[in-house]
Amino acid sequence: MRRQDMSRDNAAIARTLNEALPYLRRYDDAIVVIKLGGHAMGSDEGMASFARDVVLMRTVGINPVIVHGGGPMINEMLGKLGVEPTFVRGKRVTDPATMEVVEMVLAGQVNKRIVQAINTAGGAAVGLSGKDADMIVCEADDPGLGLVGRPTEVDPKLLHALFEKEMIPVIAPIGTGEQDETYNINGDTAAGAVAGALKADRFLLLTDVAGVKDADGAVMTEMTAAQVRALTDDGTIAGGMIPKTQTALDALEAGTRAVVILDGRVPNAVLLELFTSEGAGSLIRLG
Repeated sequence: MRRQDMSRDNAAIARTLNEALPYLRRYDDAIVVIKLGGHAMGSDEGMASFARDVVLMRTVGINPVIVHGGGPMINEMLGKLGVEPTFVRGKRVTDPATMEVVEMVLAGQVNKRIVQAINTAGGAAVGLSGKDADMIVCEADDPGLGLVGRPTEVDPKLLHALFEKEMIPVIAPIGTGEQDETYNINGDTAAGAVAGALKADRFLLLTDVAGVKDADGAVMTEMTAAQVRALTDDGTIAGGMIPKTQTALDALEAGTRAVVILDGRVPNAVLLELFTSEGAGSLIRLG
């Protein structure tokens, strides 16, 4: 590369860092919960890039918490075992045999892949599930779904202890029941419950869409809870976006300061959202 081109690149980097400074100060010691969906995990390179972003967040004083999904990986494993997955209203029907596979994939394969990527990038990640220290206690979401849980209580003490050690929690959405049952929790639901319990400054829902769109198909960069409800009532928010926006509203009601729905496939999406004035998705506040 010619010296002139390098100077341009360095100048752009310097401007970016300068513009990011107010946001670095703004988020010092903030708690940011990130829901990493199975579709947003992408390639190994994409995972490595995400891990570097998370390590950078921790380095500048943010307390990141990763709650992940893994639906595609569960389906792949069930397929290898010759089991056809069944869904009701978008939620996986989970019998005891399926629950064993779900826990093996989420708390094992998927969780450890994320932990390893963060540690390789220079962070100190710890893999957990909601069963650890009874962090997420559940009740049955719907008898017809089997062992699918709805969080009734989230105890954040373990997470705060990890923050004090500058460690990065990576949580698989598996919970425990009052009778020691093991429950499969929708990843978005688990992440929203964790964000609410932590009173997180930001809850970032990484998905495979750019954000919430208006009637003309344009991404809405900022929204209130009232706008979300109105757009849901008139059918503008529909399909798979409804449970995501409902999760956002539940997290806000529980004490999360703001929720952002954004495309996790975009390189450095998390950093763009936190450290630039434009952001990278649809930011939702109570009012």
